[in-house]
Amino acid sequence: MLIEVLKSKLHCVTVTEANLNYMGSITIDEDLMDAAGIIAGEKVQVVNNNNGERFETYVIRGERGTGCICLNGAAARKVVVGDTIIIISYALMDFEEARNFQPRVVFPKNNRP
Repeated sequence: MLIEVLKSKLHCVTVTEANLNYMGSITIDEDLMDAAGIIAGEKVQVVNNNNGERFETYVIRGERGTGCICLNGAAARKVVVGDTIIIISYALMDFEEARNFQPRVVFPKNNRP
């Protein structure tokens, strides 16, 4: 049996940009992606602490060292620049593997790992 479990999380990053005119996704600074073990194209859940919105999208690699957290396309309507969000990724694992798995949780400061 496979179950879906928390794989990694960027806890409380700040939205730096919202680009309605870009085809959907979330752009994340590559340093933050590396710290959390998230890859380009990966499906993530975004939770907005400011307004309670929760939605899914996929990741685009952002410029390393910029602290960029940009919601693109329709997702840009669910945030305001300056909002605090949590970015969560999940993985399917065998039940026994999941029992011992340790997710990677990152608590960035100023959008830096």
